[in-house]
Amino acid sequence: MSDFIITTTENIPGYRVVEVKGLARGGIVRATHVGRDIMAFFKNLKGGEVQEYTQMLAEAREEALRRMKLHAEDMGANAVIGVRFMTSAVASGMAEIYAYGTAVVVEKIEEE
Repeated sequence: MSDFIITTTENIPGYRVVEVKGLARGGIVRATHVGRDIMAFFKNLKGGEVQEYTQMLAEAREEALRRMKLHAEDMGANAVIGVRFMTSAVASGMAEIYAYGTAVVVEKIEEE
């Protein structure tokens, strides 16, 4: 297996967990941009999706996931199972995105 596996499930079809390394985590706090806030204010007046915030949170989720993967690799894992995300407001205009899961070593199950 050459690629790192990240999954929300507890099992990976075709692989077996041979070692549990522990909790892998990655987080980031992102602040909004004044320009985004102004656009969001006007969009809020008419309702609907605020795409600037949606994009910011999507980018933050990807960065939290990347940091979680790096943490797992530092622990010697080649996969993270049971991945979850948590989001919380830290302060006005700031959000924390946190990704976490179980860092494991998996190996491919050989077919007989």
